[in-house]
Parts: sequence; C-alpha cells; structure tokens
Amino acid sequence: MTDPKFEAVLTLIVPQVVQLAVERGGMDEISAAQVFYRSEVYALLEQEETKFWHFSPLTLFQMFDEERKTGRFVIPEEASA
Repeated sequence: MTDPKFEAVLTLIVPQVVQLAVERGGMDEISAAQVFYRSEVYALLEQEETKFWHFSPLTLFQMFDEERKTGRFVIPEEASA
C-alpha cells in the first residue's frame, strides 16, 4: 500500500509536468497526460524509493521530453548523491 503523503506529492507534481509538456512540448493536455503516464520517467516517479519526487517538475519534464524524443533519458547527478 502506498503512503497517502506520497500519493499527495504525486497529485501535485504530475499536473505540473503535464502542463510543462503542453507549454514547452507542444502537446495537448490529454496527449501529454497519456504519454507521460506511459513513460519510464513516470514509472520511476511513482516508485517512492527512487526519490524521483525530489526533482522539480521542470527537471522531470526535461527528463520526460528527452525520453519522448530519444527513447532514453539521463538521471541528473544530484539523484545519485
């Protein structure tokens, strides 16, 4: 079972990432949400132990955008510290 506090964090972060995909990624809101929820970035974000929720929405968007364009992404160095 997932921690309710963690779920609350996700409900704050995900819409911000989707909005950035609309504003900067040239996607409509429905497509942005669908593609983000199927991404590896989201798969890692929803696992609390990865600590991806520590990243800003902008950083998460940049990783998602990189994954969408190239099929892969780089995890920022601060994640491995």
